Amino acid sequence: MTVPSAAAGNVPALSIVDLTKRYSNGVEALKGVSLTVAPGDFFALLGPNGAGKSTLIGIISSLVNKTSGQVQVFGVDLSARRDAAMRLIGLVPQEINFNLFEKPFDILVNYAGFYGIPRRQAVPLAEDELKRAQLWDKAFLMSRTLSGGMKRRLMIARAMMTRPRLLILDEPTAGVDIEIRRGMWKTLKDINIAGTTIILTTHYLEEAESLCRNLAIINHGRIVQQGPMRTLLAQLDVEGFLFDIEGELPAQLPVIEGATLAAADPHTLDLDMPRAMDLTRVFEALAAAGIRVRSMRTKSNRLEELFVRLTAAPAATPTEVSA
Repeated sequence: MTVPSAAAGNVPALSIVDLTKRYSNGVEALKGVSLTVAPGDFFALLGPNGAGKSTLIGIISSLVNKTSGQVQVFGVDLSARRDAAMRLIGLVPQEINFNLFEKPFDILVNYAGFYGIPRRQAVPLAEDELKRAQLWDKAFLMSRTLSGGMKRRLMIARAMMTRPRLLILDEPTAGVDIEIRRGMWKTLKDINIAGTTIILTTHYLEEAESLCRNLAIINHGRIVQQGPMRTLLAQLDVEGFLFDIEGELPAQLPVIEGATLAAADPHTLDLDMPRAMDLTRVFEALAAAGIRVRSMRTKSNRLEELFVRLTAAPAATPTEVSA
């Protein structure tokens, strides 16, 4: 797949400055959002329901009118040159929005036609995208016969027909099982490696942690945190682990200074400890108490912990973290 190269210089794939949106009923969905996404990035936009994600995506994709602020896509101003900006963007919405009585091949070819791509070019593009989405064997069946995961992949293939430089994915794996979800992850990684900048919204936080290099968390219409994934996760000062124990736990658990140890059940220990603490101390204390560990695993997704911390309280002052 060939994707147009980024514009000369360091022009961001997406630049948002002081973006606001106030609806006629007085609800202020966005309160001065500023955001920059670099060319070639795989970027996560996270936030709880009602945080402003859908409004923000709606404005970027020209489906919602802004109240004030600026949006540029690869240096193209959305207000001044809407059509040119839209040709740079591919959008995969959360809802299935194609004709279920149309064939996947026709859906892709017709979509390309809406963007002025001649049929002679669209036909081989449709074949390429359906093969990459592992849907070529379904190309000429009614789309209503596709499974939920296949329909999701078809929407990604459709968005890629215009070879967008910026692909926006709104909950692309919602409602699909883990096997299909991981297959879609590979497809998205391949698209990103080929040069397309991707912005992902998802409630599956392990998905964002696995795929994305940078992220922003929005809450109450404001960006409360943004920066490199690794840097943000490194801020967490506590780690949690679960230990599977041989036999049953004793009635009295050892006391480990600085850590919290509890019985999750008769055969599982729940540990919270500072990131700086050496696990050797923990294992020595358990061994001294006659507790033998068979296996251990991380208690929770690290990004989930960060997300909960930043969104549980009212929106705070926005923070940007550098690598």
